[in-house]
Amino acid sequence: MADRALALVPGVPETALPDDVLERLPARTPPPPWHLPARALVWWQVGTTPLAGSAYRDRTLPVTVAALVDYLDSPVGPYREIFAGTLLRRLGRPAVHVPFIAVDSLPSLQAGRAHWSLPKVLAAFSGDLPDRTTVEGDGWSVEVAGRPFGPSLPAAVPLLSAQGGRLARLTVRGTVRAARVEVAAAGRTLDAWLGDGRHAGFVARGRVVIHPALP
Repeated sequence: MADRALALVPGVPETALPDDVLERLPARTPPPPWHLPARALVWWQVGTTPLAGSAYRDRTLPVTVAALVDYLDSPVGPYREIFAGTLLRRLGRPAVHVPFIAVDSLPSLQAGRAHWSLPKVLAAFSGDLPDRTTVEGDGWSVEVAGRPFGPSLPAAVPLLSAQGGRLARLTVRGTVRAARVEVAAAGRTLDAWLGDGRHAGFVARGRVVIHPALP
């Protein structure tokens, strides 16, 4: 029987979980930590996440951070992901709240909602990073293309994911290369939030470690 609580994880309207998808989710997935070799196209843009009613609405900075990610392996196998979140005001390790995230893997969807309160939904991905990639969901789409330039440099970034009042540590290590990123988004909130534009960003390759959410 599906865990109906998974449908209650808060996010923007594009992350509403349809009943037919909920019924297809696995009952359980491997617990964190997850160690994920990955490559990604990351960008940032001015604009505040639509967080009306969220516990984080008074702590947001007017910066959106978004990424297309290919997880080359994971405890539930390879999968692709797109997410967009807002930076939060806090001392110490930077924190990001993610109200929009989509994947092409049912086990990843279940794990995101069950382990980290991430409002993952199902989407179809076409294209290959960093070239033009299109992601399509139920009533929304995002098209992203990156143009890398300059040298690759080593990088290590500690982050916190802030979801549902809980924090989870993330560590990202690898290499980054600067990129210009073009974005075209459509959807109930994505149109006004991510919209169409050119942004600064980077192409990354390395390993992501996602730790358990803190109680």
